[in-house]
Amino acid sequence: MNKPLRRIAIFCGLLIMALMIRDNWLQYVRADELNAHKYNRRVQIERFAHERGNIITADGQPMTASKETSGSDYKFKRAWNNGALWSPVTGYNSQAFDSSQLENIEDKILSGNDDRLFFDRTLSMFTGEKKQGGNVVTTLNTAAQKAAFEGLGDKKGAVAAIDPRTGAILALASTPSYDPSVFAGNTKADSEARQKLLTDKDKPMLNRALRETYPPGSTFKVVTASAALENGLYSSIDEPTRSPVPYQLPQSTTPLKNEGSIPCENATLKVALQWSCNTVFGKISDDLGNKKMIDEANKFGFNDEIFTPVRADASVYPKDNRPQNAMAGIGQASNRATPLQMAMVAAAVANDGKLMKPYMVDQLQAPNLDVLSKTQPEKMSQPLSAANAQKVQALMENVVTDGTGKKGAIDGVTVGGKTGTAQHGLNNSEKPYAWFISYAKTDQGSPVAVAVVVEDGEAHRDDISGGGLAAPIAKAVMKAVLKK
Repeated sequence: MNKPLRRIAIFCGLLIMALMIRDNWLQYVRADELNAHKYNRRVQIERFAHERGNIITADGQPMTASKETSGSDYKFKRAWNNGALWSPVTGYNSQAFDSSQLENIEDKILSGNDDRLFFDRTLSMFTGEKKQGGNVVTTLNTAAQKAAFEGLGDKKGAVAAIDPRTGAILALASTPSYDPSVFAGNTKADSEARQKLLTDKDKPMLNRALRETYPPGSTFKVVTASAALENGLYSSIDEPTRSPVPYQLPQSTTPLKNEGSIPCENATLKVALQWSCNTVFGKISDDLGNKKMIDEANKFGFNDEIFTPVRADASVYPKDNRPQNAMAGIGQASNRATPLQMAMVAAAVANDGKLMKPYMVDQLQAPNLDVLSKTQPEKMSQPLSAANAQKVQALMENVVTDGTGKKGAIDGVTVGGKTGTAQHGLNNSEKPYAWFISYAKTDQGSPVAVAVVVEDGEAHRDDISGGGLAAPIAKAVMKAVLKK
């Protein structure tokens, strides 16, 4: 070969090598980057070219559906069966605005792109069958969810219900809510609908059950009573506590008082929880000290994010000075909790002190309904010994039979509960939050624990109470689970 031809051959070889390097760089090194690029419409077109799998309740009811569109290169869009009811569970899925919550976390299964569905995708190429997404089967109970949502009605608030024996989430309601269907597409109307939701002063897209923390008020006294028993401050729920009335907050000139004329001076734990004595539980928190209170709160799940798999904001029992720690012990000061967290408190007590990790996905299914994975219940912690948990059960059951929680009672069923009316705003200037936490027991243990918080801006301040506003909602949810 003469010299000019050899040079041309070498040059062509280098060009081919450069092309191969460039091709491999694009296909392998930058594949994920290009796949996710905002201007790569092929990925989005493929994503909405087939029906998405469904998110389903534990009793087999689909929360979601797929709707065929027209006039768009996106063939299908997401639809919901009663979107306002289920959006706190599913989140949204939009052609223009991505997705959230279960729709986002389980997107690979729902879209059919999960590696576990490779065989299904390959088979469909040869059979000519349409590609389909898999299903996400949740732990949600349809009747309990409806009872929670309808109980809240037009009030702001949230409900979380758990099976204490497993940690399965049975209900997760938040009001006001929203229908994700209104911005599931990519039109101007979808964009306007989403913007209207985002600017709504009532924050309908806020998941109050998981992402809003409130002062838990007197419902936190269940944790404080648990701390007193676990740390040996008191060994019996019937022995008198060393609690003056009023109780002078430590390092302060401010007295801690009780609501009304209730028998709180040196009251037993039983009487103190029955009538929600601030003086007793504020002093217990101070007697134990901030560290021991934090340790007990942490065992119930405070000060850490919870993944269900949807993330719940961390509830906070704060590191604080003595007077603030005493107030935190009655659920005030900087003490903050999500409704899910307070449902976990009730669930741990009901389950003889064992707290199960909360979860809302029971199993993932292939399009042919084969089970790809199933969640196994998992112990999270042991906030209470079984013996002490049974003592706290006695306290909470007395609250329902003879105390402030009578509106949570269910005929023929053992119910334990605790009311709470939590102050908020500078110097308690805002209307309080109404709380109720509870559980119901059967011969097979406790199948349901509930937390309800209500922000009722329309009610008269004196009419806002956990027993009056929140307890009837919790009762309805428990009855729905018990099928009463």
